[in-house]
Amino acid sequence: MSSHLPPAPSRRIQRVTELLRREVSELLRRELNVEEVGLLSINEVKVAPDLKTATVFVGFVGNRQQRSAAPEKLAKRAKHIQMMLGSQMSMKWTPVLNFLLDESVEKGNRVIAILESIEKGQSPSA
Repeated sequence: MSSHLPPAPSRRIQRVTELLRREVSELLRRELNVEEVGLLSINEVKVAPDLKTATVFVGFVGNRQQRSAAPEKLAKRAKHIQMMLGSQMSMKWTPVLNFLLDESVEKGNRVIAILESIEKGQSPSA
């Protein structure tokens, strides 16, 4: 039986991924106003094999207004954050950052709520 798993990322990609996660997390904390965008956390970073691009999955906690403002603020500040990363990291190129709101925690919470309501014998509300 052969496995169809993708190859494991190289050690260098793993190091860059972890460094980006740490540094971007710190930059977001310093550069973005919590009152405007809510509380943001870096859930995951996926770096392209050529290290030229990175997708940053951002977790979010906040109200509806903050939720609607967060993607726009992240997109607006992406170049600035990338520039600051470039000054902090010793790499030939700083990856171009693409921010995505990560809804996996929110979806997981909805599934748990549905399961709990089923367990209690209630009709789930989606």
